[in-house]
Amino acid sequence: MHYLLREKGKSHAYVNQTLSALKFLLTKVLCIKGVCEQLPRPKKEHKLPDVLSQQEVLHILNTVKNIKHRTILILTYSAGLRVSEVVKLKIGDIDYHRMLVHVRQSKGKKDRYTVLSERAIRALQKYISSYHIVDWVFPGENPINHITERTVQRIFENARDKAEIRKEVSIHSLRHFFATHLLEGGTDLRYIQELLGHMSSKTTELYTHVTEKDIRRIKSPFDWISSNWGSAGGE
Repeated sequence: MHYLLREKGKSHAYVNQTLSALKFLLTKVLCIKGVCEQLPRPKKEHKLPDVLSQQEVLHILNTVKNIKHRTILILTYSAGLRVSEVVKLKIGDIDYHRMLVHVRQSKGKKDRYTVLSERAIRALQKYISSYHIVDWVFPGENPINHITERTVQRIFENARDKAEIRKEVSIHSLRHFFATHLLEGGTDLRYIQELLGHMSSKTTELYTHVTEKDIRRIKSPFDWISSNWGSAGGE
């Protein structure tokens, strides 16, 4: 296992899958007992995802000149949508008057409403009037079908690369940034949970890890003692 992790650079998840397969082979196929129990499983990695600032998100959006592509990214970020949700939106799901997006039968076969920003409304109205949209908000090459998830992923990847963002972020990260930026702005975690459509608050907490704003509020103990720095011979 050490060889896979250190020498081959495999992930902890890959190693655990390998262990499970080996255990099945030995115990179920070869009927050898008491061997795999002695093999330690690697501890699960706990990595914080990369987070873009609001300025970095705006920079990505500004690199996209195609109206349709830009509107897709704007709506994904501004409403905290999954890519599977944004591609399936229909005109009737957009409520301009109440400034809401109706997400239908998403993950867990659950409907929900999420926010529709004023700037997103303006972008949508401009796009819809330009493209004469009548059914799917974002139709594919054949207007009978909606745009594919892979196409949306490529749109984001191209915009990210053009903006020269080096962090490891994807189209799904926009949903994560939506939650993180709301939390940094003071929005209650319970409301964020509803907007994201999470059944459990624990799922939301995974998205809204300790934010940079929270960290910036913490004063280093060095600042507490800095007033005595000169008398201590530091200057």
